[in-house]
Amino acid sequence: MASSSNVLPERPGPAPQVLGLSAARYAWLVVALLFPVAVLNYVDRQMLGTMKASMVADIPSIANRADWGLVLGCFKWTYAILSPFAGYIADRLSRRWVITASLFVWSIVTWWTGHVGSLNELIAARAMMGISEAFYIPAALAMISEYHPSATRSRAVGVHQTGIYLGQMLGGFAGYAADSPDHGWSWAFTTCGMIGVVYAAPLLALLRDSPKQVRAADAPAPTEGVVRGLFTNRNFLLLVLYFTLPAIAGWVVRDWMPEILREKFNLGQGKAGVSAILYVQIASFVGAIIGGAVADRWVRTNLRGRIFTSAIGMGLFLPALFSVGNAGTLGMAILGLAVFGFGWGLFDCNNMPILCQITRREWRATGYGFMNMISISCGGFGDWAFGALRDRHVPLNLIFGTFAGIALLSVIVVLLIRPQPQAAADA
Repeated sequence: MASSSNVLPERPGPAPQVLGLSAARYAWLVVALLFPVAVLNYVDRQMLGTMKASMVADIPSIANRADWGLVLGCFKWTYAILSPFAGYIADRLSRRWVITASLFVWSIVTWWTGHVGSLNELIAARAMMGISEAFYIPAALAMISEYHPSATRSRAVGVHQTGIYLGQMLGGFAGYAADSPDHGWSWAFTTCGMIGVVYAAPLLALLRDSPKQVRAADAPAPTEGVVRGLFTNRNFLLLVLYFTLPAIAGWVVRDWMPEILREKFNLGQGKAGVSAILYVQIASFVGAIIGGAVADRWVRTNLRGRIFTSAIGMGLFLPALFSVGNAGTLGMAILGLAVFGFGWGLFDCNNMPILCQITRREWRATGYGFMNMISISCGGFGDWAFGALRDRHVPLNLIFGTFAGIALLSVIVVLLIRPQPQAAADA
């Protein structure tokens, strides 16, 4: 059961200027600085799914869908295994350096991905991508949450997450680059990798660690270790389950939908990638902005306002997934994906803010790392299982109907979370 030691209420402290800006303005500058990193973080991931046909044609050792599922899954498994360690490092070392180093290394790996020539090389590159990218999200969301008080926290996280959706949109257009005789899939990976390496320098120069992280490090140590403190917290266990269940469908939609639409509606790579990614990410963009604003306002009058906002988003998954699985036309599939994306935005912008309501400040990046580990591990198996099921011709409506049932279970799970009264000042 959760105990009061699991939550450390925020304490007011001095709000010094940073780079000549007020604390409030610099807090939004932090979001602006991290926004391009979030874009690169996901465009580097998404391109793989939208350029599948060209890569398979150039890498003959990729023999079947299960092989491709293994390529997708190895990223998630390495990312997942490293995520708790990455969060632990971000809670104890400079988040500024953790974020910048993560960007620099994964950008080099992205460049390398554009030069692989075999299945084994591609698996190795994706595994290295998973290791390097694991350090970014826990550190970035913890930094944003420290700079932004409760009044703007969901909005700030939501704006950052829209960078992720923009990255997925741009990745959706990568199919056109792959089909272009003047560019190709290798050019796309090489270019994005070079952009990330260059951006690391100004990011390091302008980003500063939050004074709150320093004060948390100076606070009295909790009586229990971080792992025990998190995993004896009932609310944290529920949040991990809630964070994990929808991610299985989310990863399949993100990684396999371009291929699903290409095969089902006889589309080219470019149109399939845009149809699968653009509309769902635009809807996620809108959902994150609206969900952040609604949650920040709702939590002023009800401590569970963020939970209720997220649950509404999860409720939208049910009709959306049924629609995607049973779509008879491309328009119907796109409509279902858009509803799914809007619900995802409401869900995505509130996970870290909910975590802030149920656990100590100095455990947040570590907690999010464990959430990533469990969620993405299941997502990796989901990618592999989806490929294997499609090899066996299991109908799409049966697969996505199962996802809809999981979404319904997720609504029940999130409504069981009870923020601790000690965290009221942080809510």
